[in-house]
Amino acid sequence: MKLLNPRGFGLVCASAAVAGGLVLAGCANTVEGTPTANQVQVTSYRAEAASSSAAAASSKAAAATAKATADNCDPFRKITGTAVDRYNEFVDAHDGNAADQIAKRDTAASALEDAAKTVETQVGASGSDLQADLGQKFTDYVTAARSLAAEVRKMTTSSSVSPLNDASRKVNDALTAVRNACPAK
Repeated sequence: MKLLNPRGFGLVCASAAVAGGLVLAGCANTVEGTPTANQVQVTSYRAEAASSSAAAASSKAAAATAKATADNCDPFRKITGTAVDRYNEFVDAHDGNAADQIAKRDTAASALEDAAKTVETQVGASGSDLQADLGQKFTDYVTAARSLAAEVRKMTTSSSVSPLNDASRKVNDALTAVRNACPAK
């Protein structure tokens, strides 16, 4: 901001170099009066400074949101894909009454629980930088995956598959919701 001299006088100053790198400066004339600010310029400057500050804050927030989205969406397919593979292996073993269906059941339940924990940890680490609606979709997946893991653990060779199928549908719905909300890769 420039301060304007009300009389339009300027200062006449001189400077001289002194040995050792010092510079002396002095003014030959003084100007009397009271400096005043041009209020139009002051108002304009303040508005520009506020706008610039808001733009910087907005840009920083957008970058944090983009990072949180990438940190959660990018690994989601791989993390959940492993759990889906283990679950499908269990379903095949159960449907085929395979000898290793109990081992595959336990592996599937653990994979679902691990995926839920990993997703939940990443969402928590992102905090408020992750958009609330996307964060809720991840949380819905975590809840559904844990429910499916619990149903998987209950399965025996003679168990009804109805509760398992219901829980599986909820996981599929949650997976689809997250995948649709995440940017395409």
